[in-house]
Amino acid sequence: MNKGLERLNNFPLSLRLIKEVHATLLSGARSSTSPQPGEFRNSQNWVMGTNLNDAHFVPPPPQYVLPAMGELEKFFYSHKNIPTLIKAALIHSQFETIHPFIDGNGRTGRLLITFYLCHQNVLERPVLYLSEYLKKHRNQYFSLLDDYRKGNVSEWLVFFLEGVIQICEKAIETSNKIIDLREKNLQKMSNLGRATKNAMVLLKHLYKLPIVNVKKVEVATSLSREAANRLVKRFCKEGILLQKDQNVKYGRLFVYKDYLSLFE
Repeated sequence: MNKGLERLNNFPLSLRLIKEVHATLLSGARSSTSPQPGEFRNSQNWVMGTNLNDAHFVPPPPQYVLPAMGELEKFFYSHKNIPTLIKAALIHSQFETIHPFIDGNGRTGRLLITFYLCHQNVLERPVLYLSEYLKKHRNQYFSLLDDYRKGNVSEWLVFFLEGVIQICEKAIETSNKIIDLREKNLQKMSNLGRATKNAMVLLKHLYKLPIVNVKKVEVATSLSREAANRLVKRFCKEGILLQKDQNVKYGRLFVYKDYLSLFE
């Protein structure tokens, strides 16, 4: 995701960008069996089943992939009268119908939703990620994609928009919990005397990197190793940080557990 969002800063949403993201995605995926990371398929694939005969869905033959994806790319920038969220839903369902890659279509298609919404400035950051919703309702998701391919678009759109609402509501709830947690821990910081200033710096840093070692605390606060170690111990005493098991490479690791638990 990070690579795609970085590219969107100075590069249009395009087939080239989708291919780059796919290549990056599969390069770090041990389970991938794709012989063509970052390239559209030149052979027939299918969705579920062991072969073409018992497949749940058979996408278009390989010779139609590039033309179909070309039309999808045009759709990114046309039909401006269609609401952005509706277009995002249509882009995703059409991408999954084309299934342009041998492997990794689901992951790439879900990322494409976020990329499109960021590209349209609906999102400033990738805080709306529908993977959890689509996986939770996996059977319904596949069923509605089947209906979409048969021309029943409306039910797919309703399902997609309901997912957006649920994810947004959950994001708002999580944001409020983060604010409450921050206020609670800021109150603890006010009791640290001369260490308060550096404690505030560390607390702010933990919202960017909630797992740290003493060395990272040194860098973040510009403290000596001894002072950074004392600050970490105080955070542990206050229940803000929790020490994990010793790590061979990074030594002692400390986790902002209450913060991370909000995303579980």
